[in-house]
Amino acid sequence: MTDSLVCPLSLSHHEHILLAHGGGGRLMQNLIRDVFSKHFRSPLRSPEHDSVVLPHLNGRLAFTTDSYVIRPLFFPGGDIGRLSVFGTVNDLAMSGARPLYLSVGMILEEGLSLHSLEKIVKSMQDAADLCGVEIVTGDTKVVERGKGDGIFINTSGLGVIEHALDIEPRRILPGDVILLSGDLGRHGVAIMAAREGLEFETSIESDCAPLHRMVLDLLEAGIELHCLRDLTRGGLASALNEISSTAGVSLIVQENAIRVPSQVRAACEMLGLDPLYVANEGRFVAFLPEHDAERALEILRKHEDGETAERIGSVQAGCAGQVILDAKLGGLRVLDLLSGEQLPRIC
Repeated sequence: MTDSLVCPLSLSHHEHILLAHGGGGRLMQNLIRDVFSKHFRSPLRSPEHDSVVLPHLNGRLAFTTDSYVIRPLFFPGGDIGRLSVFGTVNDLAMSGARPLYLSVGMILEEGLSLHSLEKIVKSMQDAADLCGVEIVTGDTKVVERGKGDGIFINTSGLGVIEHALDIEPRRILPGDVILLSGDLGRHGVAIMAAREGLEFETSIESDCAPLHRMVLDLLEAGIELHCLRDLTRGGLASALNEISSTAGVSLIVQENAIRVPSQVRAACEMLGLDPLYVANEGRFVAFLPEHDAERALEILRKHEDGETAERIGSVQAGCAGQVILDAKLGGLRVLDLLSGEQLPRIC
């Protein structure tokens, strides 16, 4: 009986996540100290306490939460950590908020490389620094091997709204114009290429990027924003369908005004995908009055991620929930919601 007893843990350095890293004991404390506290540097953060006390904020508050389950964890142009920070910052930006604070919840799978985890954590802090936000609190759990996908991340974000506008679909009016902040499809195609080992003449990188500075510049210039939406799962077509249905209006978009990189278009044709439904992680649409359209485009094009911003369509009265594409080759077709999903685990 004694011979069969085996110590489940070695006191030496571990290279992979063990179940004990989530058990509340010494290994968990080491993980918090050597990985999370090492990189998450907010002065507000207290690793020894269960919550963070934030300073008083002036203005209306915006709050959001999102979860990230992408595969592979690292991809051209980003990784799950960078994606989780930018994605939550962008959700706050779509309500016109200035992002300030993030929380991070991680579900780690037994066997995940500690080297990979540290790369992801460092990437998150680098992304937070780039966005000017602070990661102030978090939580970690460990699940058995085969019960996760390496790592799942939940990020919640808090921001402050410093203006009087209500930016949401019900503010959209017939006659509004639709602006698109850049080209489409790079994130979804980059993920599929990395996942399936596809090679192209030139590397396709994700468009993963923060959007809040573009939005804040529009607001500072007095642009009357009616609605904003970032184009993640389901891409441009799905976002437009959701907005038109909520707003009770019809939208018409010009296909020849929508930029799709030639490499992305070729990959979509090879894979049988429609780029209008492919996920993006650094693009958004804006709905605003006609008189603000050109000035808004000028502001967007001053940003690296908005250099290819275009006016792509307009809002029409009647036929609520209908999105019409004015095709390049002539004729009109309805852009409907997909019945399934083109690319699983994309964000």
